[in-house]
Amino acid sequence: MYAIIEDRGNQYHVREGDTLEIQLQDIPENVGAITFDRVLMVGEGDSARIGQPYLENAKVTASLKGEIKGDKITVIKMKRRKGYRRKQGHRQRYLQVQIDKIEP
Repeated sequence: MYAIIEDRGNQYHVREGDTLEIQLQDIPENVGAITFDRVLMVGEGDSARIGQPYLENAKVTASLKGEIKGDKITVIKMKRRKGYRRKQGHRQRYLQVQIDKIEP
């Protein structure tokens, strides 16, 4: 069984046991799990339930694994024949979670 969840404007296709990188959010230190209650779809095949837009009483529980950094992106700006060059790097921070339970 799989679910499609929404978190902060992004949609994720998840199964139990999957590891997922979501946008970084402020979570207290003593919290070990996150509950996603914006579930768009649950099930597989003919037993799939689709929400309008969300399913009631459906939730996905995930445990926190930690904070990670994504791949480095290099931004280069240049104007030809003007001597203008700028190079900037960026690494996006993500929150890594593992899907524990999908409740339809």
